[in-house]
Amino acid sequence: MTWTRFACVLLSAAALAVSPALAGAAEFHHVHVTTSSPAKGVEWYSEHLGCQPLADRDDAANCDGVELVFVPQPTSGGSQGTGVNHIGFSVADLDAKMAELEAIGVGGAGVRLQRNDDGSIIRDIPGLFKIAFIFDPWGTRIELVEDEDYLGFHHVHLSATDPEETLAFYRDVMGGEPASMRGMLDGLLFDDVWLLAMQHPEGTTPTGTQGRAIDHIAFMVDDLGAEAPALRQAGVRFQEEPGVPQNARTQAQRAFVIGPDNVRLAVVEAGFAGVALDLAPVASTDFGPYDVPRTSWGEPDLQGVWTSNASHGIPLERPEGVESEELTPEEAVARREGGTLGGIWGYDREWRDTALGFGGATVSTQVQMVVDPPDGRIPPLTPEGEEYAARVMAAQRRYATQPSGGPEDLNPYVRCITRGMPGMMFPIGYNNGLQIVQGPGYVAITKEMIHETRIIPTEPQPAAGDDLKLWLGVPQGRWEGDTLVVTTTNFNGRSSYRGSTENMVLTERYERVGPTAMMYSFTIDDPQIWTRPWSVQFRFDKDDEQYELVEYACHEGNYGMTNILAGSRVREAGSR
Repeated sequence: MTWTRFACVLLSAAALAVSPALAGAAEFHHVHVTTSSPAKGVEWYSEHLGCQPLADRDDAANCDGVELVFVPQPTSGGSQGTGVNHIGFSVADLDAKMAELEAIGVGGAGVRLQRNDDGSIIRDIPGLFKIAFIFDPWGTRIELVEDEDYLGFHHVHLSATDPEETLAFYRDVMGGEPASMRGMLDGLLFDDVWLLAMQHPEGTTPTGTQGRAIDHIAFMVDDLGAEAPALRQAGVRFQEEPGVPQNARTQAQRAFVIGPDNVRLAVVEAGFAGVALDLAPVASTDFGPYDVPRTSWGEPDLQGVWTSNASHGIPLERPEGVESEELTPEEAVARREGGTLGGIWGYDREWRDTALGFGGATVSTQVQMVVDPPDGRIPPLTPEGEEYAARVMAAQRRYATQPSGGPEDLNPYVRCITRGMPGMMFPIGYNNGLQIVQGPGYVAITKEMIHETRIIPTEPQPAAGDDLKLWLGVPQGRWEGDTLVVTTTNFNGRSSYRGSTENMVLTERYERVGPTAMMYSFTIDDPQIWTRPWSVQFRFDKDDEQYELVEYACHEGNYGMTNILAGSRVREAGSR
């Protein structure tokens, strides 16, 4: 419920006391939450709102008798502004809960808080209780209240053009019990779940719920076939006739009806256990023989726009205790979604190229990126490497905890200079585009993030002298069959990768393995730092039709640098 923009309807219990159209009152059964990874949905609501995973299903959680069902399907937006504006949970200590969630959100774990106009996150409604709002990572708006009478899943709050008529529908058709919340707010009770309604902005109609973060809410009856005629007689419009859905886990029937205010409602029979739906598609790993196309001058053609989005979420090293050589689709989707949620603090998932559920996103089942050594782990450091790593860690701690004197104290990434090599090639949450253009004797490779372009000669060039040191080094390419091999030396050491020195030798391989797939790998050889060379491999996918490299206007909008330096000045002033 919200108390700033909408007014909740206040109806007397007597005015709502009417027998339902159904033979008996329906039970409130579940809320359909759209998410690309059901496993992550279960995990999020279990961790933050106390729901319990269902023992026999991996796509739903039990929230105090109400199921939250997490369905992987494309979404067109959050719940706010639709006919189901938000759902509510009650906690015993709202101040403590919001402090916990605020700390988690700042850490970037997929928790977003809604602040009031004065900057606060909690409001105390005299005579009622304290309230606050958060959002789950997939756009569902959630109200947290401090109502000790109904702890746990608390309510569903509808947004209605006519709240009185809307509640009358659920009373007359579904059999909700009229009740008053602390004598201040009247609504309907379905067992211990409140159904409330608030006034939608005047002159507008709530957006439909189908395809949104909350696609529908569901009520359960004993025998849907027997109840369907009564629903029709009550004027209920069926969107989908009663029947056993395709890929249903049981033989219990389900129907969809359209409620007031464009709310999609499911009516299910007792025993309904959801539908098994497909996850995001897995990127193919079946690469057979492939005849690489040639340029007009006879070289292998690597040209086009490529993206490493499918490889996002693959850890650099093999995780401890993992012995499998490939993830299951469920594991791959959950891992990918976990990587997206870990960056919610920066941008909502809708702004991330790697977010599942948008476009033709696929996931990789590759376990780790390191392919040599065979154990998938980076080799040990040399004694000199250990000393260097300790200095780097100390510098990073100073950078994170001490004021920065000026731009020169910030790292090259923050300063919009470079992510360095090979760091710039790794997939992150967004801007993973790579464009390759070729000409006789040269290959140009542009990376979307920080818009860096490398011009790589494929014919032998004079060796670079020791006095030529560059951020991205000096590259020399050659063709080994259909594979572009690039050896880069002469780094300036100022954009180190995991402690690499200016003496690092980086050897990359670009191998087109299918019409739309390119395998990318590199080997790092830096004997000052590591006891042996080590290699990484992941894939890029060709996407000329949909993907477009956008301008990375970092300097023009580098508010991060402005805020870091402004914060440093404030800290310095406070320490005087």
